[in-house]
Amino acid sequence: MLPLDIFETVIKSTALISIDIIVRNNKNQILLGKRTNRPAKNFWFVPGGRILKNETFEVAFKRLIQSELGLTETVESKFKGVYQHFYDDNFASNNSTTHYVVLAYEINFNGKLSSLPKEQHSDYKLFAQDELLSNEQVHKHTKWYFQSDKQADRLFK
Repeated sequence: MLPLDIFETVIKSTALISIDIIVRNNKNQILLGKRTNRPAKNFWFVPGGRILKNETFEVAFKRLIQSELGLTETVESKFKGVYQHFYDDNFASNNSTTHYVVLAYEINFNGKLSSLPKEQHSDYKLFAQDELLSNEQVHKHTKWYFQSDKQADRLFK
């Protein structure tokens, strides 16, 4: 992890690369967390996070499913595509925008909601896809994963 002042400079200067994890259960419901930090604070959002310097995709994915979902075992994932997320603010809210290049993956998870970490999300909820798309508290970048190609800001499939 970078010192705060250096990380602020990075956010002002370049795009961040991250992994978002679309989590479905055996009832085809999608797990979302209520974000506790910027950007997208107080919105329902898929779990995920940044890839760190010198961290491979595989290591980042394992770290994120552990820190975001509490999973320590290997899970099968399906690559969903590359997306771009643009925000008007950043984690420090210092009048700078945030730009993410996001690698989206989908996994199946049938664990208990009570065992999910609370560091990044204050609450968790399972949504039916139609409910997710119609809920104004679900962030638009999360909705993009469930909309047609014309509506989503996706680069590649």
